[in-house]
Amino acid sequence: MKAKIITLENASAGEIELKPEIFGLPLRKDILHRAAEWSRAKKRSGNHKTKEIWDVSGTTKKPWNQKGTGRARQGSLRSPQFRGGAVIFGPVVRSHAYDLPKKVRKLALKIALSAKMAEGKLQILQEVKSKAKAKDIEKNFKNMGFKSVLIISGEEANQDFAKAVRNLKNIDILPQIGANVYDILRHENLLLTETAVKNLQERLA
Repeated sequence: MKAKIITLENASAGEIELKPEIFGLPLRKDILHRAAEWSRAKKRSGNHKTKEIWDVSGTTKKPWNQKGTGRARQGSLRSPQFRGGAVIFGPVVRSHAYDLPKKVRKLALKIALSAKMAEGKLQILQEVKSKAKAKDIEKNFKNMGFKSVLIISGEEANQDFAKAVRNLKNIDILPQIGANVYDILRHENLLLTETAVKNLQERLA
């Protein structure tokens, strides 16, 4: 399957051959959901925490005698039934990350690329070698009807281009090694540079 290559000014710059086993797979929402949730779980900070009894500051003295007061026996004022006391079975600092098989992650990335291709939301961008200003990029993308764009470059993007893009709202840039399902799905449009296409096809073949 072939795709057109465009420049930043939306001019035609030839064609590129895309592998159908990477860019032409049928949609699998279950696989995409698994990969997206896996990415989101890794990003969770996991720093929510409540105080257990050894974290609560206070006396260790027994509040009152075990017997003879007519009240229920108590061992500590730091127990959860008292105001300012501990929380039982509350959340603790932990990692929310879990493992997802490499084959599933690889398949999910292929399906995400295929889904964008099927929707007509994937374009191949000619390598940007000259300096580009943020306002010019924004104007060009607006003329193309792009509101939310993820740009995937090769191993390293043009430094001037990357700096200009970072200043724009709803436009992100990633190296091809950082391409992931979650970021592809949360952006409306996907732009792959020629180098990114080459690297992704070699990596996912």
